[in-house]
Amino acid sequence: MKQKELEIILQKVPNYERPNPYIEQYMTPAYIAADIIYTACQYGDIQDKKVIDLGCGTGIFSFGAKIANAKEVIGIDIDEEAIKIAKNYAEKNNKKIKFLTKDVKDLDIKCDTVIMNPPFGAQKSNRWADRQFIEKAFEISKVVYTLHLSKTIDFIEKMISSLNGEINYYKKYSYPIKHSFLFHNKKTQKVDITLLRILTNKR
Repeated sequence: MKQKELEIILQKVPNYERPNPYIEQYMTPAYIAADIIYTACQYGDIQDKKVIDLGCGTGIFSFGAKIANAKEVIGIDIDEEAIKIAKNYAEKNNKKIKFLTKDVKDLDIKCDTVIMNPPFGAQKSNRWADRQFIEKAFEISKVVYTLHLSKTIDFIEKMISSLNGEINYYKKYSYPIKHSFLFHNKKTQKVDITLLRILTNKR
């Protein structure tokens, strides 16, 4: 399947019905999700692999991984409503994906690859959330694909080094955040984010 075809399919994944600003629920745009899945496929990290989507939301990475022939896909999110939307969409489209309502820190399932768009930690109530996601990804997987605010990459690099991990791929995106909450003062605000491919100490 071509990347553009995957993007078109992922555009149909439903968004949050009532996004929660405190846990920074912003759905990854389909063109970014498709590009990340396509990149992971080129590295051999999807096909016939066990993939976990940490903080899956309504499941855009989970569906992308399944479409790209992952052997097993598990989506994890703390928001029961988001998981319900993901499960319903999976059933409707005959996609065998396991979606679990669970706090990431309580997860104890090993996998080959983690793909995630963790909270950026932009809200005071959610500071250091991205660190918790990275630590869990290192605990359970061999390879991690993760998105972070570009301005925080220096900090992320130091953290990954302290965990004996290795970043071997970077890619920047302009991430559109649509007006979703009362504190947003623009119709769409773009922020610079960076994708990292990380080899963990489990390889």
